[in-house]
Amino acid sequence: MANEKRARYGSEESQVEHLRQGTCYLPLVDILERADEIVLKADVPGTKPEDIDINFEDGILTIYAKVQPRQEPGTQYLLREYGIGDYHRSFQVSEAIDASKISAEYSDGVLTIHLPKAEAVRPRKIPVQVSSSQ
Repeated sequence: MANEKRARYGSEESQVEHLRQGTCYLPLVDILERADEIVLKADVPGTKPEDIDINFEDGILTIYAKVQPRQEPGTQYLLREYGIGDYHRSFQVSEAIDASKISAEYSDGVLTIHLPKAEAVRPRKIPVQVSSSQ
């Protein structure tokens, strides 16, 4: 990976990756496991759904979200503390995921990706049959 820099903003720590194209942030994520799926929630504020690219290839889930620069016409910044940059992050995903059923949604700056577990690895209850003894 490119040079990695840790920047502190208040009490939160975020990782910043500097790429040739500019600054790219590693979005903060929560990963939850349910009986039938794994859910990944990534903070990608400032982007639009059409600017989010999610790929799954060779067991790697990659998120890339482009952030458009925002500045009102006819204005200039006197102070600019909020950094502008795209988001990029990759995850190694278990083979136990049904790749054909991966889905995603975006709302209020949070990208939610649903990774359904393959049927073979989902927990299931095994019924016990009563056999008649003779």
